Amino acid sequence: MSAPETCAVHAALLRGVEALGVTVEASMSAGIPGLTVVGRPDAAVLEARSRVRCALTACGYTMARRHVTINLSPSEVRKSGTSFDLPIAVAILAMTGQIPRAGLDGCLFVGELGLDGQVCPVRGAVAYEALARQSGLVLVGAGGPWFPEDASRVRCVSTLADLRCGVGSLPEAAPGPEPLPRACAPAALDYADVMDQELAKRAFVIAAVGKHGLLMVGPPGAGKTMLARRMPTILPALSEDETREALLIHSVAGQSLEEIAAGGRPFRAPHHSVSLAGLIGGGRPVLPGEVSLAHKGVLFLDELPEFATNVLQSLRQPMEEHVVRLVRADGAYVFPCDFQLVAAANPCPCGHLGDEGHPCRCTPSQITGYQARIGGPLMDRIDILVDVARPDSHRVMAEEAGASSAQMREQVLAATEFRRWRVARSGGGTGEPQRRWEGFEPGARAALEGAARRRALGGRAITRIAGVARTIADLAAHERVGADDIVEACVYRSRGSI
Repeated sequence: MSAPETCAVHAALLRGVEALGVTVEASMSAGIPGLTVVGRPDAAVLEARSRVRCALTACGYTMARRHVTINLSPSEVRKSGTSFDLPIAVAILAMTGQIPRAGLDGCLFVGELGLDGQVCPVRGAVAYEALARQSGLVLVGAGGPWFPEDASRVRCVSTLADLRCGVGSLPEAAPGPEPLPRACAPAALDYADVMDQELAKRAFVIAAVGKHGLLMVGPPGAGKTMLARRMPTILPALSEDETREALLIHSVAGQSLEEIAAGGRPFRAPHHSVSLAGLIGGGRPVLPGEVSLAHKGVLFLDELPEFATNVLQSLRQPMEEHVVRLVRADGAYVFPCDFQLVAAANPCPCGHLGDEGHPCRCTPSQITGYQARIGGPLMDRIDILVDVARPDSHRVMAEEAGASSAQMREQVLAATEFRRWRVARSGGGTGEPQRRWEGFEPGARAALEGAARRRALGGRAITRIAGVARTIADLAAHERVGADDIVEACVYRSRGSI
């Protein structure tokens, strides 16, 4: 009995942070022996022809002495990447009767092939698993730890030789590590290591509770980077939905998943030479940028004025909408980017403006030009600006203990729980314009109006000051915002040094 002349298996391609289903159809016909791939393949997909031939031969299979045509459907979508190697090979083997066809219709095949027939992992494993789960399919791919919701729906294939007995004989995937309780999570960084910066730590607690953007301004060596890198240690633990979203983005970008799967929030600190595509996303293929990799975590921009102006200004829309929309010739790509911005800057090019004991060598024009690199529109979207002074040498040498990460995180969790109770008690939130000022005492409203008049604040600035004041009140477990809360929030809005 001759082998079937056609066969189709399920595959997928990555587009943004989603995986889209693709059908790989294989057909044999008379003609010059060879392998043709159609359906808008890119160069990486066309190179699969050579990889598939070598992999089949290395695993003891034979390539039909007829012309084989592979169609990637739908043909109107451009196909890219090396994830089609495995489904192309499976379609050819099933079509020629070299592996059983039973169970192939219920599987989604994803994987790159080595010349020796080994199946290699590809980026986007979490996205492929999500598509398989939504489609009611079993994902078949390379071995190793997986991080899906249900690892039992993943089958591992290490080489093409493992398919001789059919997909039913493939082992289940090994699940990824279970999230660690926060008390058991590694704590290599601790705010207790930062000496004589209690005012800055207070600003970080406020920023953590209200998810406010924060900018530190101070001389070199004051501890700005130490403060920023310890912020994830005081943030609430990731929820299941947040973990799933962060895993999806990092998987699509080809980043390591272990730390996030173990419960850690993302922390991204790109160098100030980062390109626009590196920060926002783009390239070919289109990949998420640093703002998306920091989704549900912290994006730290050190030496903020040193970033290219167009790169900095590109942050304005993502900070407002928490999403990046990239429009390319082949369509639009959407990447989530709900991150918390933490930035650091020197007050001037030499870094010693306002630093006692170190005279500033910069001219007024140099200082003005340096500070203007950040730009007013971006500064208007940063809620908290805190001066980080050089720590006292005596306190540093004496190693006087300040607030630790555990103590600060306790404050953050208590304020977060109080805010959740307050919002539930008020019937669902205080963000609507007609209810925004209901939780403000008359003195607080008068103080905010006076500050707005003196500083000629715009609507966005007034709203952000009110938001910081509401967070300060939550830290004190006050249902209503008082005048003192407004005063402290206005202090964090000062632009005296940048």
